[in-house]
Amino acid sequence: MNIIVCVKQVPDTEARIKCKDGANGIVRDGIKLCMSPYDEFALEAALRLKEQHGGTVTVLAVGPDRAKEVLKTGLAVGADKAVLVSDASLAGTDGRGVAVTLAAALKKLPHDLVLFGKKAVGVDRGQVGPQVAHRLDLPFVSQAGELAHENGAMRVVREIEGGQEHFEVALPAMLSVDKTANELRKASLKGIMGAKSKPIQAWSLSDLGLSAADVAPRLQVVHTEHPPQRGAGRIIDGEAVAAARELVRLLREEAKVI
Repeated sequence: MNIIVCVKQVPDTEARIKCKDGANGIVRDGIKLCMSPYDEFALEAALRLKEQHGGTVTVLAVGPDRAKEVLKTGLAVGADKAVLVSDASLAGTDGRGVAVTLAAALKKLPHDLVLFGKKAVGVDRGQVGPQVAHRLDLPFVSQAGELAHENGAMRVVREIEGGQEHFEVALPAMLSVDKTANELRKASLKGIMGAKSKPIQAWSLSDLGLSAADVAPRLQVVHTEHPPQRGAGRIIDGEAVAAARELVRLLREEAKVI
């Protein structure tokens, strides 16, 4: 089974993010970058499927040259191949542009199963996976938890409020993976050294038959800012009944929420 995991390089979730003064975006200087955590879950799920059923795992990314670092991480933990699509025309593209690029790349890569994280931390839109599946006319299940390959199909369990949904999806298919027990394994020294000998295949837009116009953004983020700081809390003293009355009064007259 040929499994492809689409990954993205994002700021570390523990990094202190600063917004650019008077401009859209964040200050990236000095920020530690890593693989998006949900993509890590997807990669671990792929590696486990490979161990159970054989095949290959390829990590695929769209981004600048520095995105090779997340591909190296994938190779170090057990992925067999890595592909980076990098092109100056992709700078500033939106989710649609990334989906167009990934769909074109996947047409050149043999695949039975394509995995995404359910969303990339930072933008939190969860748009790319469904758009790629639509462009390639493949079945798609979002927020997959448990995965199993049986009789040429994928059995998928998705957690929902108060229960579970169970799907059976014919291959080839695409899934986005939610946070599960699939914490990404640590790279061994042998894996890290082995990753150095595994080449990362690099493609430009022209290699995929695409132009700058094909990935031009249609969505523009006009402003980025931190949320307002929360004010200090208030403690209401007194007996329970009197305190409850005062709380209701404050909620009605000051907070104006009831």
